[in-house]
Amino acid sequence: MNRKEKQEARADRCRELAEKARRESTAAYNQSYKMVEHIPAGQPILVGHYSEGAHRRLLDRSWNTLGKSVKLGEKAEYYEQKAEAAENNNSIYLGDDDAVDRLQEKVESLEKAQNMMKAANKIIRSKKIKDIAKVEQLQELGFSEEKAVKLIEPDCYGEYGFPSYTLTNNSARIRDAKQRLERARQLKETATKEYTINGVRVVENAKENQLQLFFTGIPSEEIRSQLKHNAFRWSRFNGCWQSYFNRWQIERAKSILNPVSE
Repeated sequence: MNRKEKQEARADRCRELAEKARRESTAAYNQSYKMVEHIPAGQPILVGHYSEGAHRRLLDRSWNTLGKSVKLGEKAEYYEQKAEAAENNNSIYLGDDDAVDRLQEKVESLEKAQNMMKAANKIIRSKKIKDIAKVEQLQELGFSEEKAVKLIEPDCYGEYGFPSYTLTNNSARIRDAKQRLERARQLKETATKEYTINGVRVVENAKENQLQLFFTGIPSEEIRSQLKHNAFRWSRFNGCWQSYFNRWQIERAKSILNPVSE
């Protein structure tokens, strides 16, 4: 399953949960109304009357059911937001099938921006070029006329062009993107490895940047607790417990599955 398919599956699942919660919310609301529909609106509860206890219990149950409806409505909204977030998630994960290409594009884009900012600062801070010529040269670099005019104006500190911290921050982003690109390439070139520990199939799925544990049944509560504590999460898509693939997680998995060997 590639990145797009995973995103669509996650969004579909969240929308299913949202629709289910919405149906249950409506049902709870209707149930709350039916509990008290036979009580006339504005009718006071007669203190001491034989019906007082029954009416109070019905009102309490109706109120609690209405509260349940509200909570289910909030749950539906939560899953709708998660579905939307899944569809609009453009983050690059090392396990994505197109991670190398997208990270390469990111590096090139950041480097282009860095070169443009350096070239722009050279033009803007030159005392030999008039403002009109500066705007023209900035446009030749790729800046819009509006952006070029704004760049030659001093900021609130009286400085011109792109401040040094902008270049420093972008340079750090370039280094980070290059490191992730190299890691993504290494993962794509690493062969998948499988082995078994105490009946559990372990898959070192480097291409998807996942360490996957396939149990034959539901692991014990103690094992599940250890897995969660060590950053393993259940994946309904793959039917396994998995975490990011690295040397430390491999050692943790071995310790959980075969504690006697420690």
